[in-house]
Order: sequence, then C-alpha cells, then structure tokens
Amino acid sequence: MSGLHDAFTPDERALQRALVDAASQRFRAGGRFAWHFARGKLSGDPMFLALLRMGALPPQAQDFLDLGCGQAVLAAWLLAARDRFESGAWPAGWPEPPRVRRLRALELMPADVARGQAAFRASGDEERVSVEQADICQAAFGEAAVDVVTILDVLHYMPLQQQDDVLRRARAALRPGGTLALRVGDAAGGLRFRLSLWADQLVTLARGHGLARLHARPLDEWAAALRALGLAVQTAPTPGGLPFANTFLIARAPASPA
Repeated sequence: MSGLHDAFTPDERALQRALVDAASQRFRAGGRFAWHFARGKLSGDPMFLALLRMGALPPQAQDFLDLGCGQAVLAAWLLAARDRFESGAWPAGWPEPPRVRRLRALELMPADVARGQAAFRASGDEERVSVEQADICQAAFGEAAVDVVTILDVLHYMPLQQQDDVLRRARAALRPGGTLALRVGDAAGGLRFRLSLWADQLVTLARGHGLARLHARPLDEWAAALRALGLAVQTAPTPGGLPFANTFLIARAPASPA
C-alpha cells in the first residue's frame, strides 16, 4: 500500500467524479434521499477512492460479504469501477479493480435495506448484489464462502465481545488467501479520535437512531485481534486530509489453510 498520505491529483479527482456519477445513478430508483446520500457519501469520503488506488481488494476477488453495508454504496462503487476499467478509462499504474460476481450486503436498518434493494433491482444487478436485512451480531456468514469481507466504520457500534465474535466469524468466512478490510477508529488518536466519535454521533442522530454508545480500541489492539486470527495485517490512515483518526486495516488470510 503506497501513496495514502498524498493528496489526490486532479486526474484522480476527475476519476472520483466519474465514479460517483455512475455509482450514485443506481440509487435514483431508491428515491431522492437515496441518490443524494450516495452522492454525498461517495464524493465526501476519500475511503472509496483510496480502496481502489491502494489495491486493497484484489482483482481476482469475486465473492464479497459487506457487513453493516447501509444502502450498499460500496457495492455500487465497485461495479462502477469495474465498468470503467473494462471501458479502458482506468488510470495507468492503478491496480485492476475486482470483478464482482456476487456481493452479499447485510444491514440492520430496514429503510437502508429497502433503498439498496430498489437500486440494484432497477439496475438489473440483483443477481450479483443481494442486500439483506440482518443483525451482523447474529447472522450466519458461512464458512470459506467469500474472497473479501468488508467492515467499514461499523464495529465500534457494538461491545468488544461482540466485535471479537464478528471478527472471528468474518475470518471463518474467508477462503484461503482472502482479504478482511476494516476501517476503524484509533482510540489512541487523541483529539482526532474524539472528533471521529462526535462525527459518528451526529450521523446516528441525523439518521434517527438516537445517541449510541461507542466502543473503540487503540490501533495496536485492533491489529493484535486480527493477528490472533491468523491474519497478516497492514494499516494505513484514510487519506484526503480528514481530521479524524480513521484507519484502514487490510488483513490477509494465508493462501493455504493452516
């Protein structure tokens, strides 16, 4: 992983705008809020472009599990990226984006699920992208079922014991050589971490969920929890100048079972 501290170039910003347009278009079928939310999230959060630039999700990956997916904007982003790659309009030197064969997206909130389902049904992608209402603390993830599990800005909403259980089951869902991609808050991040918590509370309030108790860990404890599951871990802060202590952890399973 390289270049995460660099600002995005004008060409990269142009790519981001094109992908935002293509990905958010799917959500018009889910209503005005769904479309505006998708545009705001995908254009305002540098995580999405960074995932592509750093090659966090391997090009050979085909089967995905997205936990706590919201209205499944990540799925729309990955489909838009692959379409653009196949059209030949992909930046030179950038990793090839994955070719999604099947993405199972789990979300607790019914309204988000309904918006996601409407989007992928209208675009004809519901065979590839399945948006399901489920509590990830209880849902079955399967055994060796997927190439990639993503858990982005989700785990801190649950107590530590449930976090560990979700991570354990997510690890079990990975095939050999699979990838577990997380974004988490670094509780050792000082003021930047407190800003992250305040921002998360504002988001939950704005979406009508009330104040939530948040459960965070220092980055080294997150990494240790993943290594204890037999994963090789790389970390990198979210790029783009956000004043938050949000950090990627990209964890890889061994290519062959232990």
